[in-house]
Amino acid sequence: LKDQFDNLDKHTQWGIDFLEKYAKFVKERIEIEQNYAKQLRNLVKKYCPKRSPKDEEPRFTSCIAFFNILNELNDYAGQREVVAEEMGHRVYGELMRYSHDLKTERKMHLQEGRKAQQYLDMCWKQMDNSKKKFERECREAEKAQQSYERLDNDTNATKADVEKAKQQLNLRTHMADENKNEYAAQLQNFNGEQHKHYYIVIPQIYKQLQEMDERRTIKLSECYKGFADSERKVIPIISKCLEGMILAAKSVDEHRDSQLVIDCFKSGFEPPGDFPFEDYSQNIYRTISDGTISTPKQEGMRIDSKTTVGKAKGKLWLFGKKPKPQSPPLTPTSLYTTSTPNGSQYPIFSIEPVHYCMSDIKTGKPRIPSFRSLKRGYFYLQGPALEDFSHLPPEQRRKKLQQRIDELNRELQKETDQKDALIKMKDVYEKNPQMGDPGSLQPKLTETMSNMDRLRMEIHKNEAWLSEVEGKVAARSDRRHSSDINHLVTQGRESPEGSYTDDANQEVRGPPQQHAHPNEFDDEFEDDDPLPAIGHCKAIYPFDGHNEGTLAMKEGEILYIIEEDKGDGWTRARRHNGEEGYVPTSYIDVTLEKNSKGA
Repeated sequence: LKDQFDNLDKHTQWGIDFLEKYAKFVKERIEIEQNYAKQLRNLVKKYCPKRSPKDEEPRFTSCIAFFNILNELNDYAGQREVVAEEMGHRVYGELMRYSHDLKTERKMHLQEGRKAQQYLDMCWKQMDNSKKKFERECREAEKAQQSYERLDNDTNATKADVEKAKQQLNLRTHMADENKNEYAAQLQNFNGEQHKHYYIVIPQIYKQLQEMDERRTIKLSECYKGFADSERKVIPIISKCLEGMILAAKSVDEHRDSQLVIDCFKSGFEPPGDFPFEDYSQNIYRTISDGTISTPKQEGMRIDSKTTVGKAKGKLWLFGKKPKPQSPPLTPTSLYTTSTPNGSQYPIFSIEPVHYCMSDIKTGKPRIPSFRSLKRGYFYLQGPALEDFSHLPPEQRRKKLQQRIDELNRELQKETDQKDALIKMKDVYEKNPQMGDPGSLQPKLTETMSNMDRLRMEIHKNEAWLSEVEGKVAARSDRRHSSDINHLVTQGRESPEGSYTDDANQEVRGPPQQHAHPNEFDDEFEDDDPLPAIGHCKAIYPFDGHNEGTLAMKEGEILYIIEEDKGDGWTRARRHNGEEGYVPTSYIDVTLEKNSKGA
């Protein structure tokens, strides 16, 4: 390779270009890792729950597992960032620094090689010049000798001409000898420099270039290894992240989730009792003589009873519709008495169709206005939330009140701790006046005491509401038990043939008992049919209606009234297009229809 300087120049340049090409590859891989980690973090951020401190969403195991998977995925994204950072410092940065050093070293070696070649070329030129000068002087000496010999043989030549030619010959011969010696010296010097150039200088430069290229190859090998090590170092942590995802998947408990749903939506209401049989056909088949029913008529009675019971079961309760446990009181037009031949009187029911009675039950207005509010607040989430949570079912109301009491107790404990700290600080100031003025703490201490009194009043008020809810739930349970027993006793009065006892007072006792407790929760939910309008109103002021369950209105707009103000300052209204909601009572001028209450 002693004469392959240009080829080695090209090869070393190719080596540096390949090194930079690999560095570019590593840089693009780092950008991919960074973008991948960034996209993963954005994905986690997008699906992570954004909860406020007061959020009470049930924590299902499936949701918790998903949140844990998101956390593990976030850690996995962090490991991808670690890979990118490690590659950037250990591989890409090192490659760029080494490439710069390699270029500098290569430039230096090539400059040394070029200098050696230039020095050798200079020696060759000096030798060639001395050679040409020696050759020229030799030709001049030959010409001087031929001229001297010609004049010496010429008889006509004078002695002076011969002597002058002889001196010229001696001068040329002397100059030829000097140029010969100089040429010999230059030739010897050139041969020595050429030997040194090809056997010492150039091999040394080529060896340095070889070592430089080998170091480049070694550096590439180390970078290849570092590239893989950057990935291998995070594999254990990534494995832990994947194991965490698997554990999160195994932690899903369907039974626990179902129990959470039950606890969240448990209303506290008890299922309805059995329906008593109501015989509307006894006035048709009752005989005047003994008040019994014959066998053919008894079959007809059974058919009507099935029809009656089938229609009564058309309404479910709580999650659907519920039929009334008793029929409404009979009016004088549907109940009258007749006399037997012996002079006794007994009640006779009118022969109105059964479906008329059932439709009367269906369209009857619920006797408890608060029950409509309960359905509105819990199932449809309409209307303003009340401070005592009376718009919620008993069980949910109890849970909300208990949570509020716990929060108030925590706040009271904080205020108590702050009061104790202020008292201690006041004592310290009184003992050491130079530390501060005890009187400066009195306003803060008074404010803290006021907050404690306010919190105690709030706790007492909520505990009273909680006791009321728990008492109503217990009373309703006892009342349900007693009503079941009374229902069994009522059924016991019925004879095997389907007839009733002769005591007319016992026969008509059932419907009035239905009104014995008009403010209890045993009534049915209102029907899904739209409520009838009981009046109309005119908007005095505009109302935005941004809250859920409210109805926006403009000044002067006419609305239908479908439910009066229950004392909470809100009236339920409906537009002409059927949109319903609550509006402030003080914002409207209400005009009720005359027979709205009776209807």
